Amino acid sequence: MSYTPPIEDQLFILKNSISVSALQALPGQDDLDEDLIDAVLEEAGKLARDVLAPINHSGDQDGSIRHEDGSVTTAKGWIEAYNAYRDGGWNSVPFSPDHGGQGLPWTIAFCVQEMWQGANMSFGLCPLLNQGAIEAIEAHASDDLKETYLEKLISGTWTGTMNLTEPQAGSDLAAIKSKAEPASDGSYRIFGQKIFITYGEHDLADNIIHLVLARLPDAPEGVKGISLFIVPKILEDGSRNDVTCTGIEHKLGINASPTCTMQFGDNDGAIGYLVGQPHMGLKYMFTMMNNARLSVGLQGVAIAERALQHASIFAAERVQGGQAPIKNHPDVKRMLMTMDALTQAGRAMTLEAAFNLDTARAGNKDAQEFVDLMTPVVKSWCTDNALEVTSLGVQIHGGMGFVEETGAAQYYRDARILPIYEGTNGIQALDLVFRKIMRDKGAALTAWIATHENYEGINLLKQAAHHLATLDQEQASFIATPFLNLFGVVAGHIALQKQMEVINNHENAEFKAAKQQVAAFYQANILPRAAALHAIVMHNH
Repeated sequence: MSYTPPIEDQLFILKNSISVSALQALPGQDDLDEDLIDAVLEEAGKLARDVLAPINHSGDQDGSIRHEDGSVTTAKGWIEAYNAYRDGGWNSVPFSPDHGGQGLPWTIAFCVQEMWQGANMSFGLCPLLNQGAIEAIEAHASDDLKETYLEKLISGTWTGTMNLTEPQAGSDLAAIKSKAEPASDGSYRIFGQKIFITYGEHDLADNIIHLVLARLPDAPEGVKGISLFIVPKILEDGSRNDVTCTGIEHKLGINASPTCTMQFGDNDGAIGYLVGQPHMGLKYMFTMMNNARLSVGLQGVAIAERALQHASIFAAERVQGGQAPIKNHPDVKRMLMTMDALTQAGRAMTLEAAFNLDTARAGNKDAQEFVDLMTPVVKSWCTDNALEVTSLGVQIHGGMGFVEETGAAQYYRDARILPIYEGTNGIQALDLVFRKIMRDKGAALTAWIATHENYEGINLLKQAAHHLATLDQEQASFIATPFLNLFGVVAGHIALQKQMEVINNHENAEFKAAKQQVAAFYQANILPRAAALHAIVMHNH
């Protein structure tokens, strides 16, 4: 089942919507030029197309296997693919050269990561969680811990995980019960069970570094009493830590990604090392979570692109009743255009967020406010769109889409996790309304609206925001999701319209015409959703 990396559209965004000069102006990017960007994306595309994509469907069918000793064997071809990924240096793309990273902008890394996720989302989850672990350690751990762990995590020799969820504590992290007891040598002994741990156990790397939330004996109740610990699978002396995978989940999708139940401290306790200060674990973990939330939005774009390509090929080949291929049927055209428009709008929004992430790390406060504001929108809107797009992909296949043979169903199944993990989309809506808007009395949103006053749909968003400010907490919570979706629809339209402002810079007439068609379709067929969402928000009080 073939996959073509969306390099042409990515390069258009990088070179026109963002511009190479803007990327070069980032700290440490003096040597970044068009040739280097072209080369990075081209080589990443080869790995995605030729190595990761061919094992996507078989990995879904085979899954991962847990053995009686707690070890996990990944699907056929996974080890070879990971070796190619690691040896190619792909794990190190956005990280600091101080610990062996390549130091490229996250904007470039997002383009590369879209290819991993589109080619093989089950595979791409391993580096996605690893990058979050690197971010948390780099931002909050001691120099000694950085020296011990960062180089191997950045190279991909080791992989990292995020251990938050417990059986009694899903999204409610205040209910975490895992314990951390101080030891005489300055380390800690970790006891507890974590569930839904992506790549918590596998056979791809020499070691697995778990970042674990747990409570110290003197911890206060609630989220203010949670600390963060590094718990390696293999200790420095080569011995096995007291960490065991007790089961892997049988899931609707992402079947080749081992989703593990992890037991810490079956015997004397798992040896762990405190990251940063006691009781600050949730704050530190949000470093991982915010990184991951943008990346999950990117996953939504990636799986939508894969489903679009799959459906387009089928529609071009499928003939019904001796007539022309079904791609020429008006309703099929509409479905394909909907898939394309939502995917392109999501990509434009996600890469704009990535560029602002780079700019924020260079010290730009306005860029950080943009990232904070847009993270829940990108995560939620792009992943909801992934469900719509992959569902349309199944629909275009007709009855053949409902059976596994064609592969269309896998994209739909894989996409279903995206609105759930890294904070459900309902939580993203609450985060947008209460933490990103009401906390600063709408300053960040007002600033964003003010820079886009001339775009269609912006007045609907402005009116909805003003109404939101008049509501009490329960009322605002009730309409938080339609408000976020209104924001997403309008932001997607603006992102595509901004592309129309620079489209004349593109020399390919066919590409230019296709982009113009997508923007026009979005304006006529998707932007009108904003009016309905606006009505929902305004009529609830």
